[in-house]
Amino acid sequence: MSNKFPEYKGLDLSSINKEVLKRWEENDTFEQSLKAREGQPSFIFYEGPPSANGIPGIHHVMARTIKDVICRFKTQKGFQVHRKAGWDTHGLPVELGVEKSLGITKEDIGKTISVAEYNAACRKDVMKYTDMWEDLTHQMGYWVDMDKPYITYDNRYIETLWWMLKELYNKGLLYKGYTIQPFSPAAGTGLSTHELNQPDATGM
Repeated sequence: MSNKFPEYKGLDLSSINKEVLKRWEENDTFEQSLKAREGQPSFIFYEGPPSANGIPGIHHVMARTIKDVICRFKTQKGFQVHRKAGWDTHGLPVELGVEKSLGITKEDIGKTISVAEYNAACRKDVMKYTDMWEDLTHQMGYWVDMDKPYITYDNRYIETLWWMLKELYNKGLLYKGYTIQPFSPAAGTGLSTHELNQPDATGM
C-alpha cells in the first residue's frame, strides 16, 4: 500500500513550510475547503482586527495560530467556516502619530487643518503597514479572507454598532454608572487601560 503523504527524513521546517504553501496555492485549498462544505452548517469567524498602523510581531503569529487551529478544527467537524479579516482603524495612537507628523495639536484641527484633511491623513496613516500584514498572513499559512475585510472606519461598520447599541438600550440592557477614568492632558481625552500603557499616550 503506497503512502499518500511525503516522508521527511530530515526536518527542515522552512522548506516544508514553503512546500505546503505552494501546494495550497496551486490547489486553491482554502477556497476548496469552503466549496466542499457548501450547504453544511456555518461557523463564521470574524478576526479581532489588528491595527495596520503597527508592524506585526511574533505575538500576532501566536494568536493567529490559535485562531487558525480553531477554524480548521470546525472545518474538520463538517462546518463551512467563513473567516473574515478586518482592520482596526480607531485609536489614540493613530491620532497622536498623525498629529506628530503634521506638527499639529488637537486644538489645530478645524483651524490650521480642516477636519476632512485630518480624517484623510488618519485614514492613510492607519493602513500604512497592510502589505506587511498581508505578507505575514501568507507566510504563516493563515487562512482568512483578506479580499473583503471589515474596516472599523467604514460607515457600515460604525452604523451597525450604533444599531446594536440602540437594540441594547431598547431592551433595557444599558445602564449609567460611575468609574475612574484615566485622562490624557496631551490628547484631551479619556484613555482605555490599553492606551494607558502605550508610549506618548498620556502626554506625561
